[in-house]
Amino acid sequence: MRIPAKLAATGTLITAAVLVPFGGGIAHATPVPQPSQPTSLPAPSALTLTIAHGDSAATTAPERAVTLSCTPDAGTHPDVASACAQLAAANGDFTALPTHPDRFCPMVYDPVVVTAEGVWKGQRVSFERTYGNTCVLSAEDHTVFAF
Repeated sequence: MRIPAKLAATGTLITAAVLVPFGGGIAHATPVPQPSQPTSLPAPSALTLTIAHGDSAATTAPERAVTLSCTPDAGTHPDVASACAQLAAANGDFTALPTHPDRFCPMVYDPVVVTAEGVWKGQRVSFERTYGNTCVLSAEDHTVFAF
């Protein structure tokens, strides 16, 4: 099969136009400098803490609520730096926060429930604990729920 000369010449021009970039020059790629150490952002730590009177968070409305963000320290918590330091020392485990075992409280049942919802170092957190009364809550020897 024979291609007419006119059509063959047109095909050659189209092929040449596709292969040669505009301006007739050769395109060069310039490498982008990479940082010597990969930069990684710290994992987020942002929590909402609440306190309410009642047996469980599901049956009560929060009476007080604060936000706590760590790295960098921020939020509406009254002592952000101390609360973040204590949570960091407990590795984000609310059950490992320090307590004051020698504190005596009246045996009056007036339950107080605390919650923590959010993210600690990139891991989702959902914590709830009910104390017999506010005295028992304040016997906890940390500032995380002291607001």
